[in-house]
Amino acid sequence: MWCYRGGSISTEPRINDRIRVPEVRLVGPSGEQVGIVPLAKALELAQEYDLDLVEVAASARPPVCKLMDYGKFKYESAMKAREARKNQAHTVIKEMKLRPKIDPHDYDTKKGHVVRFLKQGDKVKITIMFRGREQSRPELGYRLLQRLATDVEDLGFIESNPKQDGRNMIMVLGPHKKKTEAMAEAREAQAARKAEAKANPGRSQNAADDDIAEGDVVEGETAEAESAEAPAEASAEA
Repeated sequence: MWCYRGGSISTEPRINDRIRVPEVRLVGPSGEQVGIVPLAKALELAQEYDLDLVEVAASARPPVCKLMDYGKFKYESAMKAREARKNQAHTVIKEMKLRPKIDPHDYDTKKGHVVRFLKQGDKVKITIMFRGREQSRPELGYRLLQRLATDVEDLGFIESNPKQDGRNMIMVLGPHKKKTEAMAEAREAQAARKAEAKANPGRSQNAADDDIAEGDVVEGETAEAESAEAPAEASAEA
């Protein structure tokens, strides 16, 4: 009686004596076409070249096999995949909450956060929260959103126009700069800081920390494609 016990299915290609076919279409170490040969002959050639016989197209008839150093091939493939993940970027949606009657100091502080997010290549969801009688004055929230969009227009644009959502009014700002560009610039700035630190060993660590605190993207904060969206709350209520 057949019984399935579970377990993962291997996605790695079959190599050497794990290949179970009478003949294969063989590709040489340099990519040259050897032709259809018996499996025993292919294994003999692999031993002669001190390489592995790797099945690269199992669905072909006969299967296509190549002579290669399988350990080196796996290592290079892993390095390529790692580099690809490193260059991927997640589009993150930050959120900033404001009140219609926010005071100038708080406005400047929150605008500074929005500027930093846009410089990092993130989208920003701006939420105006109305309370009590403020709900009868939606134009206050609309004017505040328009003011903010104008103040940061050199870094971002209105991706989603202001709209009422219950007691809140919401607008989404999109960055002019792509996430990957922001990450590349951050890496360049980080490399420049390291070079400057080597050239000026007397510079204090506090000064270097202050540079990072100004809003540069820290590598690894966002990096895994093509861009996927993940909401992230960035601030508390004003």
